[in-house]
Amino acid sequence: MATIELLERSRLEIQNRLDALKSQAERNKLGQFATPTELATEILEYAKDLLPANSKIRFLDPAFGTGSFYSALLRTFQPQRIASATGYEIDEQFANEAIGLWNESSLRLSLNDFTKVALPEIDKDRPNLILCNPPYVRHHHLSNHEKAKLQALTRMVTGIKLSGLSGYYCYFLLLSHAWMSENGLAGWLMPSEFMDVNYGREVKEYLLNRVKLIRVHRFDPKDVQFDDALVSSAVVWFENTSPSEAHEIEFTYGGTLRNPKVCKKVMVEELRRANKWTRIVFDVNGSKRDKNEVILSDLFYVKRGIATGSNEFFILDTKKVAEYEIPDEFLKPILPSPRFLSVDRIQADNIGNPILEQRLFLLSCDLPEHEVREKHPTLWHYLEHGKEKEISSRYLCTHRSPWYMQEKRSASPFICTYMGRQADNSKPFRFILNRSKAIVANSYLVLYPKDYLKDAIGRDETLLEKIWVELNNVHVDAMIGNGRVYGGGLHKIEPKELANVSAEGIIEAIPELEALYREHNRGEKNLQLQLDCFGS
Repeated sequence: MATIELLERSRLEIQNRLDALKSQAERNKLGQFATPTELATEILEYAKDLLPANSKIRFLDPAFGTGSFYSALLRTFQPQRIASATGYEIDEQFANEAIGLWNESSLRLSLNDFTKVALPEIDKDRPNLILCNPPYVRHHHLSNHEKAKLQALTRMVTGIKLSGLSGYYCYFLLLSHAWMSENGLAGWLMPSEFMDVNYGREVKEYLLNRVKLIRVHRFDPKDVQFDDALVSSAVVWFENTSPSEAHEIEFTYGGTLRNPKVCKKVMVEELRRANKWTRIVFDVNGSKRDKNEVILSDLFYVKRGIATGSNEFFILDTKKVAEYEIPDEFLKPILPSPRFLSVDRIQADNIGNPILEQRLFLLSCDLPEHEVREKHPTLWHYLEHGKEKEISSRYLCTHRSPWYMQEKRSASPFICTYMGRQADNSKPFRFILNRSKAIVANSYLVLYPKDYLKDAIGRDETLLEKIWVELNNVHVDAMIGNGRVYGGGLHKIEPKELANVSAEGIIEAIPELEALYREHNRGEKNLQLQLDCFGS
């Protein structure tokens, strides 16, 4: 057998060749992102620290690829310690190349879908070391039929039903439970987003209640582990044994697995109470939120911009409006996407349209088709183009009647971009002051002032500018801490997350707003007291 160093060199050549056969889009859809050699080696060295000395290793990699973990296993452990090694790989090209590469070793590699393989029945046949970089397949690449089957399987194995929004890696993680030997060790390299997103609740339930979670290491999002994947990664370690209530989990961040920048121990019970693990571990806001703290949802209703069903078809520039002679009554001004909006203050002309170089309009009509055909032939002609392009058959359009009618939304003076990168000292999110009647698509979040605030702005328009300035003064850590982060430092914040950002600094900086809020809050409390008394 060739030396392990030569085999690893050959493995990397195979990996690069196979990766080049697929486009980036294909690999994203399949979730194929190979573990770098250095990281695989570090994971195996850490596993060696956790495993009992001189114990025999029964190794399993459910998403084998070309064998980065297996190669690291052979470089880390003496041959006599490796009792067995098993791998599964669903991609025929990868499996065949890996079988040829490792054919002189004791590896048992099968071309198979791990989620469909029969489970080992005897504990001594089950692996005591599972290491996996599972497929990073997003839920929308899984059919409803596939999801239903996987949900049923994971529920049978763990008693936990995963959310329909769960990525493929979540199913891999829970299904591997039935493979683990008693007290067996597992290390999973997976997206760190499970710690904060809603679909991650079931994954966290499994990690806290079904196994003994040992450690979670989250890499710095700016230090992307995979050059070709837009994902922030974590390594999750656990044993197949029941946790005690006094058990502490080690959370580490940044640096490397062996030399992290931050280290913190957290009790199991504290994690069970936390919605977002990254917030409780890294305390990005500096302290736990006081229940009386004012947050943005006390001042605004926060919503995502509208989802059109096809921006390319429903959002028209002035040239296309003129070309198809679309009647003005069916057009509403809409702002360009954030990357094409260079200003943060939108001024309006005398009829409320935004004064921008790029002028766009949203097409929306609530008239039935026969009426459009009879009264507005130019619009009908354009809609027929949409049918030819199968726009009318898209998911959102099929759930509207008529299919070309958009959600009715009013403009708001306050808009926030919901995705962006943080470079140097820049902020990943922008607050925009919109003095026009333009609405926005779902690449923005919209902050609609609550009635009491809307009335106050109506009485004193100078509040608009003051509030906008203070929104932009919200500390970047508060925004980032409430949102989520992906590889390469890409930050994202959802409506509920933005609504939960502290507004204390805003009302403290604007005395009239603070007085207004306090008065409104007293009124709300008095009303609730009256309702409680009436109810009793």
